[in-house]
Amino acid sequence: MSMYFVIGDETLWNPSSGAGRLFLRQVEVFEAELALPSGIGQGKYWGDPDTLEVDPVAYEEFTRGLVAWHCRTGHSVILALSEGFVATAVALAWRAEIEMEMPEPGAGRVPGGVRHAVQVPGNPRTTSAAVVTALDARAQEMDRSMVR
Repeated sequence: MSMYFVIGDETLWNPSSGAGRLFLRQVEVFEAELALPSGIGQGKYWGDPDTLEVDPVAYEEFTRGLVAWHCRTGHSVILALSEGFVATAVALAWRAEIEMEMPEPGAGRVPGGVRHAVQVPGNPRTTSAAVVTALDARAQEMDRSMVR
């Protein structure tokens, strides 16, 4: 079995059911964390829970907020827990022809209802530039490995 993430008649991603369910559960976590809807939901096949329509407008806002949130945290555990999901979300955005630019390191406000976590002691080796670079590389890796 597998799932389909689609826009109209175009399949953006066709993961196994296990990978698709895990991705959707993480979508729910980050929708709550960012206070932004993802734009991923049931599509034209309402009786088929394995086909999910991606609303490109909502998904763009969600993914931009997600990337900004991820790239501006300095918390090592949060970075480790979120990197794979954020990279997968970015690769899916690229496939939806959403222009995704990595934010400038350390600049700007994070969209959504983001709460800040404190890490004690801080990790001086983790810089926002390194996080942005790692995320971009990981998203490219994900895009190459995600089946359509």
